[in-house]
Amino acid sequence: MRICIIGSGITGLTIGKLLTKKHHVTIYEKDLDVGGIARTKTVNGITYHTVGGHCLNSKNKRVMDFIFNEILPKENWHHVKRDAKINFHNHFISYPIEFSVKEIAKFDENLAFNITKDFLSSEDKNVDNLADWFKVKFGETLANEYFIPYNRKIWQMEPLKMSHLWIDGKLPLPNKKDFFKALFENNEDNMPHSRFFYPNSNNQNTFIEALANDLNIVKNFKVTSIERLESKWIINDEYEFDLVISTMPLNILPLVLKNTPEKIINEVNKLKYNKVTTVLWKTKPIDFTWSYYPSSEVIFHRHIHIGNFFNPKENYTITECMGEHSYKEIIEEGKKFDYLLEPIDYNVSDYAYVVYDQNYKNTTRIIKKYLSDLGIYSIGRFGEWEYYNMDICIESAMKLAEDLMKRS
Repeated sequence: MRICIIGSGITGLTIGKLLTKKHHVTIYEKDLDVGGIARTKTVNGITYHTVGGHCLNSKNKRVMDFIFNEILPKENWHHVKRDAKINFHNHFISYPIEFSVKEIAKFDENLAFNITKDFLSSEDKNVDNLADWFKVKFGETLANEYFIPYNRKIWQMEPLKMSHLWIDGKLPLPNKKDFFKALFENNEDNMPHSRFFYPNSNNQNTFIEALANDLNIVKNFKVTSIERLESKWIINDEYEFDLVISTMPLNILPLVLKNTPEKIINEVNKLKYNKVTTVLWKTKPIDFTWSYYPSSEVIFHRHIHIGNFFNPKENYTITECMGEHSYKEIIEEGKKFDYLLEPIDYNVSDYAYVVYDQNYKNTTRIIKKYLSDLGIYSIGRFGEWEYYNMDICIESAMKLAEDLMKRS
């Protein structure tokens, strides 16, 4: 088969790598570089992520075997242990917060008591929004003091107006026994990426370029029209394919397809996403890898201490805040942190994070069904409109490739 893949992010490159084994595959990329939002940027010899941290690990053995056996051997990676902190009431405590009540008690016994009482007395029940989900999972106090303000900040939306569907697998969900044990034992970060792999080159593009190696990628090519004519798909009124796989955002793909019904366009217009503004800084030495800032008095929602991903470690940090902020505003905000010494680079993304508002479930279902009925495959973080990390993007691509291989 002649297969067209739109987009050369992690998902597009992965499925291209797998399908090229049996089919003629062309990948169209609108930019001059591959990698999508996972691609890193190098400034003054320092490489950083302009959108997120993009650390790599997976509990799926097939994903890690694919990476180490087919793309970039394990000896080209080093292992990093995440040491994340939360700036909570102006004190740094360990992540995840629900296992750090002992640390909270050192500066506010009443707050620690209320967190404990509310967590242990919370009752799990069905809810229809993110704010209430936090309350039933973590108790009123922890929800109101941390989870709701932090999520209001990162999504730029009231959690009461958001769906909780994105949360599965993104947060550790301790039961009451685990919470109780944490009152007496040391905190342990058991999140999916509590330990992760990073390239020895200290540049995630090493992995991205290995993934792209030997693939037929047409760069600087923007797909502006897709049309079905009899049994073929026509790209930009010129190029003919048997199958189209798209990783372009779900709110763009229907607009590129010819003759998309108005009711689908109306659903497309309901989809929401956030941009992100990042600055790379030279810093003083910092021990931890991430720090989170739930306070509304700070623009940043997190600092990614990227230098601690490197081997050997270096003193660099990415500050990240949601939405578009001016360079002047970010530099002024950076003065609140004595360890941020010198700004090196500034970036505002386009697509960064899917927003799970209360239209999300129905809207994405309608659009995906329309595309599926046409025979268009839409995958990846923005192709599926899901908050996917790199490993889940790879897993999604592997599943689709396997299915297509069986059918061809």
